[in-house]
Amino acid sequence: MLGIKRQPSVRSVIGAGMRVQGPCTFLDGLQIDGTVLGDVVAEGGQPSVLVIGEAGSVEGAISADHVVIGGSVVGPVLARELLELQSRARVQGDVRYKTLEMQQGAVIAGQLQPQLTPPPSAAPAAPTESRAPQEPAEPTFDGDLDRP
Repeated sequence: MLGIKRQPSVRSVIGAGMRVQGPCTFLDGLQIDGTVLGDVVAEGGQPSVLVIGEAGSVEGAISADHVVIGGSVVGPVLARELLELQSRARVQGDVRYKTLEMQQGAVIAGQLQPQLTPPPSAAPAAPTESRAPQEPAEPTFDGDLDRP
């Protein structure tokens, strides 16, 4: 999936009715169905997935490889690979992503900032002469217009 060799599994859950204050870091996967008041950041070096359920909310910055938002986020979002915004997603903050999937009904109040990557290097290029753009040729008419 998009450069990630294996889909990380959700190993930790912040359940409905649970409230966490302060920054959270996680490995592999985290699902939030409760409330987090602080940043939620995946530790680097391994693929990561962050899922915010419909009842979940985060007030703080979010950073992970694959981010799925079904609830609400107030703060900047960084999805290094894929950002999925489900129909009930509400994001108030700037959003940076490599690939975006957005369902009808999702709302973003902030800037969308795609993280552009250079295209993969192609096969060796042909000589320069063959790649030069061709000038359009003037149309020609072989008939003689002065004939009776």
